[in-house]
Amino acid sequence: MNSIGVVVIGRNEGKRLKECLLSVIGESKTVVYVDSGSTDGSVELAISLGVNVVELDLSVPFTAARARNAGFEYLLEVEHKVDFVQFVDGDCLVAKGWLEKATTILNAEPEVVVVCGRRREEFPANSIYNRLCDIEWDTPVGEAKACGGDAMMRVSALKQVGGFNPTLIAGEEPELCVRLRQAGGKIMRIDAEMTLHDAQIMHLKQWWKRSIRNGHAYAEGAFMHGRPPEKHWVRESRRIWVWGLILPFLAIASAWVTKGISIILLFLAYSLLFFRVYKYVKTKEITSSDALLYSLFCVLDKFPGLIGQIKFHLSRLLGKKRTIVEYKSASVS
Repeated sequence: MNSIGVVVIGRNEGKRLKECLLSVIGESKTVVYVDSGSTDGSVELAISLGVNVVELDLSVPFTAARARNAGFEYLLEVEHKVDFVQFVDGDCLVAKGWLEKATTILNAEPEVVVVCGRRREEFPANSIYNRLCDIEWDTPVGEAKACGGDAMMRVSALKQVGGFNPTLIAGEEPELCVRLRQAGGKIMRIDAEMTLHDAQIMHLKQWWKRSIRNGHAYAEGAFMHGRPPEKHWVRESRRIWVWGLILPFLAIASAWVTKGISIILLFLAYSLLFFRVYKYVKTKEITSSDALLYSLFCVLDKFPGLIGQIKFHLSRLLGKKRTIVEYKSASVS
């Protein structure tokens, strides 16, 4: 029988963390919670539930990647023969039966090193931004290039590639998957309920910050693995620069010469992008109103995404350390 460990990471998740830990306690042999400087009693809560706790040293900038590595290393210390590790974000609940389903795939297909399933928003009606996340999480099943923060991984494969890159402030899971695939492993997304997530994005400012973080992740991913044949996040980064800067700059710069026609053409170009996204999203069998909403924000997110791209390249050129972009407020216990 395979040994399964669970690594949960969190920072000020409040009541949500308790629900997360209760969803995995009892279903696995070892649960490790890694705390990144919480001030809401998260550490005490985890200890009261009998969970192993790792507190990150705050003198070193913390990242989700660093937290996962710390949890994984501690897991191997207390459970030497663990075969698979389930990573979970502290704002998620693990669906009943998921651990068994993921384990079945890893046992049946030795070349598969990562298994993930369907992450859903638990409260999509709470805000339009939560609904956007729920649509975003709905990705195709089958062999994939990457996974998200919730996934079960083969311990031997994770050890082989050296775990997550702790310097990344975002996009650490896809970057890890690049290295896992380069080492011969496969990433598999199956048609099964995996986790319930609570984005808690209630305001435009939070969505804007999250989109900046995404833009930063695309830029850093393309910088690290953008060369052929991988071309990791090169297309995504180029789209941000084209739609967020190049086209509007050209349209505005030539507006006087073209007597405003360039502005009209820019609007038409954005409209075309909008309808292309709408056509794609409708294949997911969501409502027309949600498809329209998602398409609109896919056009708008090129602008905060551009800020994220610029921030990464400026930090890289100036040799500055990059720090995480937080968009969620501390949860109420």
